[in-house]
Amino acid sequence: MIHRICILYIAALLCSSSITAQEEDRSISRLGNSIAAIAEGQIITLQEIRNELEPILPRLRLESKTTQEFNQRLDEMSQQILQNHIDRIIIVKDAQEKGLIIPPSYIDQEYKDVIARDFDGDRGKFIRYLKKQGETPRDYRKKIYQRVVVSIMRQQNRKSETEVSPERIQDFYLQNKPRFYQEEAMRLRQIILTQKPDQTPAQIQNITKEILQALKDGDNFGDLARKYSTDNRSRRGGDWGWIKKADIRQELSTAAFALKPSEYSQPITLGETTFILYCEAKREESIQPVNQVREVIENVLSGEIARENQQRWLEALREKAYIKYFI
Repeated sequence: MIHRICILYIAALLCSSSITAQEEDRSISRLGNSIAAIAEGQIITLQEIRNELEPILPRLRLESKTTQEFNQRLDEMSQQILQNHIDRIIIVKDAQEKGLIIPPSYIDQEYKDVIARDFDGDRGKFIRYLKKQGETPRDYRKKIYQRVVVSIMRQQNRKSETEVSPERIQDFYLQNKPRFYQEEAMRLRQIILTQKPDQTPAQIQNITKEILQALKDGDNFGDLARKYSTDNRSRRGGDWGWIKKADIRQELSTAAFALKPSEYSQPITLGETTFILYCEAKREESIQPVNQVREVIENVLSGEIARENQQRWLEALREKAYIKYFI
């Protein structure tokens, strides 16, 4: 059905990669302002669909590898845009039937925010944009109203169950175990010494010896990092948090992951920088147990239930609405 909307686009945009802007404009303009559909007595024109498609076309052309792929994606996008227009109309009608009231002052503020945010506060620029789109300020205000109403109604109908059953959580965990794989990781602290312009390599070596002696005497690694380290994490005691092997360069990760908890490395010099590493804690690679990921699973399942509820609500609205297609 919607595929017919795309035929003229495809002829102009796909047959030749060297199509000029004028040729593209002429081809698109052939769509005219014919009626695409009527939903609850409101007309949706091809021009409205075209206006939303135009900004997307350059990205679709870049992302599509073949003419067939572009054709398919353009057709899907056209269908989605038309469906969104229809859904907005029937959702607003549902809201009105349920007595939803949006204060005019709220719409006024949204209108002002759009001009300030998207048009640098330039009302003239905003009006010129509307004129190019074939719209009036009143049309745009109506769009804002619809957008606000749709957002509120979707939120109200996107409710999920208050609790997800333990059985459903367990089933999801068993079916999706690979999602909960965690790589080997360690809690890393570092003392980093970078040679300053007024320092010599010998001075850095002397500082390194002081640090190693202090560690040997049992001084706290974090305190020493705060005192000696020259990087921006020195204030946090050289704490780099939990890291995986791929998070740091290989020369450091090999030495770091060879350490056991509470062990420190010998100095590692790379260029003009010296590193002393400390393993605060270690975590072997594993599948996280269900008790550690229960909250994550609950959030995923709650989101799924919410989307299912909203889809059922939309389908019910579509089923009872009057919708007539003209393409």
